[in-house]
Amino acid sequence: MLKVKNYQFWFCTGSQDLYGDECLSHVAAHSKEIVEKLNASGNLPYEVVWKPTLITNELIRKTMNEANMDDNCAGIITWMHTFSPAKSWILGLQELRKPLLHLHTQYNREIPYDTIDMDFMNENQAAHGDREYGHIFSRLHMERKVIMGYWEDKATQDRIGSWMRTAVGVLESSHIRVMRIADNMRNVAVTEGDKVEAQIKFGWEVDAYPVNEIAEAVKAVSKADIDALVEEYYSTYNILLEGRDEKEFRQHVAVQAGIEIGFERFLEEKNYQAIVTHFGDLGALQQLPGLAIQRLMAKGYGFGAEGDWKTAAMVRLMKIMTEGMKGAKGTSFMEDYTYNLVPGKEGILQSHMLEVCPTIADGPISIKEQPLSMGDREDPARLVFTAKEGKAIATSLIDLGNRFRLIINDVNCKKTERPMPKLPVATAFWTPEPNLQTGAEAWILAGGAHHTAFSYDLTAEQMGDWANSMGIEAVYIDKDTTIRQFNNELKWNSIYYR
Repeated sequence: MLKVKNYQFWFCTGSQDLYGDECLSHVAAHSKEIVEKLNASGNLPYEVVWKPTLITNELIRKTMNEANMDDNCAGIITWMHTFSPAKSWILGLQELRKPLLHLHTQYNREIPYDTIDMDFMNENQAAHGDREYGHIFSRLHMERKVIMGYWEDKATQDRIGSWMRTAVGVLESSHIRVMRIADNMRNVAVTEGDKVEAQIKFGWEVDAYPVNEIAEAVKAVSKADIDALVEEYYSTYNILLEGRDEKEFRQHVAVQAGIEIGFERFLEEKNYQAIVTHFGDLGALQQLPGLAIQRLMAKGYGFGAEGDWKTAAMVRLMKIMTEGMKGAKGTSFMEDYTYNLVPGKEGILQSHMLEVCPTIADGPISIKEQPLSMGDREDPARLVFTAKEGKAIATSLIDLGNRFRLIINDVNCKKTERPMPKLPVATAFWTPEPNLQTGAEAWILAGGAHHTAFSYDLTAEQMGDWANSMGIEAVYIDKDTTIRQFNNELKWNSIYYR
């Protein structure tokens, strides 16, 4: 279901007509070569498209507006090969509605010491031109990404590719629609939020549907379709009967198959890409959606529990940003549950009642059924597994009343010291940077939720760039965090973002 366009990024080189036609022909040839080699590198997730050199106010403005109107253009990459008077860019930049990367590079890697003359200096002066260009962004108070580095270096190309994913996230954010089939859990603060402001800031549409309307879609699923999906389950996952009657077990699994098919058809029909449920409002559903939601997340849908539409939208967004990534380790909804406070083994056990995405699984995935005290329904089937080890990020988008804040924490995922045979849910275990004590204190000081949108495949820089593009506050909890510094940062931000 996760369908992302074959986006392109326009490469726009700035110059002026002061240097003559020969110089401009070199500028065009050099920028074409850069585009060709970037595309051939294999390090970028999307195609770069060369555009003619921009030398006048009119052409710059025309190109920026063409980018706005091109649905396949996800952003602009700009580079000033020579000096380009920045006043020429003012109107075009003011009218641009796509993400922009300012690539600060130059065609030649090394100064040609034996042959350099003033002609060469005039032609190859990105060190000069990019500073003039960068100034106008600061003067206009406009958001952009700046990457400095030699264009043929893999490290620079990787950073460009990383930004491309953020830019696609910025564009695709306006296409995210969240279906709420239940309200927020009663008296819970952190899952609340201003849905109108979220649509203004992020472009998200958040709509409510009666639970029994979607239950009717589940009821309409044919037995043949359910049986076929159950067979797929049984061929894909390990079956943990654990003494349960096999026939009854299969019937309970079939309920989740019906929920998965019914939910997905309803979501597709109504054009929604994320969904929230709540165990306290299940209507005519036989079980709390568990395995069904896990499978939908694996297909690219966002999810939030107990009516948490902000996290549902963020999970969808982060799945979009990681689409097609080589060696991806997974993205999921997650929740903080309980601590391990043994010195040297500190960490947070992460899980949820049922709904953890199997894309983050390490090793076998099994189907298990277990009574669930919440929801007052029959025993739901769910996928159980343990998560991968490695570095990841946990994010929490919160509504502070007058603004949104994105909290981004670098975490280190690891295996628990011992297995937990009686815990019937998927789990992850991580230690936040810089350590559990500081990480947890900073998270709480920032107002972070117990629900997170979690990913092995995205970086704090990418999510922070997304927040900057959206005009919201981002705070980072990482290896350099101290509580004194973090407290001061929150105070400074409260003034800047008020």
